Amino acid sequence: MATYKEVIPLNSIDAAYIAGLIDGDGTITLSNRHRNENRQLVVTISNNERKLLEYVVDITGVGTISKKKSYKENHHTNYTYKVSNRQAYHLLEQIIQFLKSHKKHRATLVLDKYLELTPRNGKYSKKLEWERASFIKVFFTIKPGYLD
Repeated sequence: MATYKEVIPLNSIDAAYIAGLIDGDGTITLSNRHRNENRQLVVTISNNERKLLEYVVDITGVGTISKKKSYKENHHTNYTYKVSNRQAYHLLEQIIQFLKSHKKHRATLVLDKYLELTPRNGKYSKKLEWERASFIKVFFTIKPGYLD
């Protein structure tokens, strides 16, 4: 059986730093990896300083960094840190108290509902499918300016 990396417990300074990066240059979303698959929790941070993202990987112990293609010569190389599913969930548990934007509302909804609506075996009853679809609909109504 495969073993999965776990998020390293963060001190409050590192948790606040990551929350700031997510508030500023990140996303908390539900994304499809492949067509016909259910949406999965994904947390990303984009930046053109790879060392900053490497620091996030080092202190959390999870996630990957990918290089984004530059389409114009005058654009800097951009990188994206990405963590998904349960690892993203456990990262959000540690940083939620420091989030300040609409992303805090998204994280709160995820932490309240995501695990109960996402069976590990991937088998959904009709009721669970309906509840998950409702959760996703509410999730995507949370945008900048939400509840201002």
